[in-house]
Amino acid sequence: MTNFLDPAILFFVFGVFAGSVKSNLEIPPQISRFLSLYLLMAIGLKGGFALHKSGFTSEIGFSLGLAIFLAVIIPWIGYLLLRRKLNAFDAAAIAATYGSVSAVTFITATQYLDQFDIHYGGHMAAAMALMESPAIILAIVLANKARAYQSKKTHTQHEATSISTILHESFTDGAQLLLLGSMVVALVSGDAGQKLMAPFSIDLFKGMLAFFLLDMGLMAARNLKGLKGKPPVTLLYAITAPLSHALLALLLCSVINLPLGNTILLMVLAASASYIAVPAVLRHALPEVNPALYIGMSLGITFPFNIILGIPLYTILAKQFL
Repeated sequence: MTNFLDPAILFFVFGVFAGSVKSNLEIPPQISRFLSLYLLMAIGLKGGFALHKSGFTSEIGFSLGLAIFLAVIIPWIGYLLLRRKLNAFDAAAIAATYGSVSAVTFITATQYLDQFDIHYGGHMAAAMALMESPAIILAIVLANKARAYQSKKTHTQHEATSISTILHESFTDGAQLLLLGSMVVALVSGDAGQKLMAPFSIDLFKGMLAFFLLDMGLMAARNLKGLKGKPPVTLLYAITAPLSHALLALLLCSVINLPLGNTILLMVLAASASYIAVPAVLRHALPEVNPALYIGMSLGITFPFNIILGIPLYTILAKQFL
């Protein structure tokens, strides 16, 4: 209930309501883009300042290694399950969407942990960045394999998507570069930089997040329309996948004995689904798939579920299990 009464979450709920009643309320795209970049810059700075104080430890290495492992195994398992009900292209697109991560869900989770004084490592922002690309690469490999099979079967020629191109797009994406660059700036500037940037990256953060979640609520309501007529398995997957992925992350974190805060954030990252980075790549790399399918699932169902119910639920589970 405390999470639901948080002003930022309430603005998200209000945005969903406004979008559902077809209000003309909207946030200009340029403002929405600025808010997104601000949040990434602020979380990068926060992570970098924390890393400056803690240094690189074995715990950090284990966390980052587990993040990469989850980013590989989750889309692979998702594809194998979805392929039983969907064609190869739809299965690959959805698996990539749910194998990648949502930066806004992660940022909201960090605010939730701060609210309850649950400590987490600054390196978790780097974990988020590392988890974004593996699922996209896997989807491209699977799609190329499906096209090769179709070409052999129909005796037609299909051009395969270049992995090198996708890698370049993934690692030079502006948002991801800003996040990592902000961490480096914070690492270099240290305590003095933290004092100088505090009015920008800390004092303004909550208000900016609330404004951005209002926009996300509007987008979530409007993307629900894209799910009309879609196979029931996709709607079921949009709810069960986040829960399953979070439990997998919890199990693995308990095995290597990660702290509570880092465990919760890895659960949130594993449970989240991309609605920005993955769709931007898949629109070109998988033209066979209607973007309304994976965007509707991630933004219309999974994102609201995680923001309103998922984050507090994962926190409760982690506290009980660890």
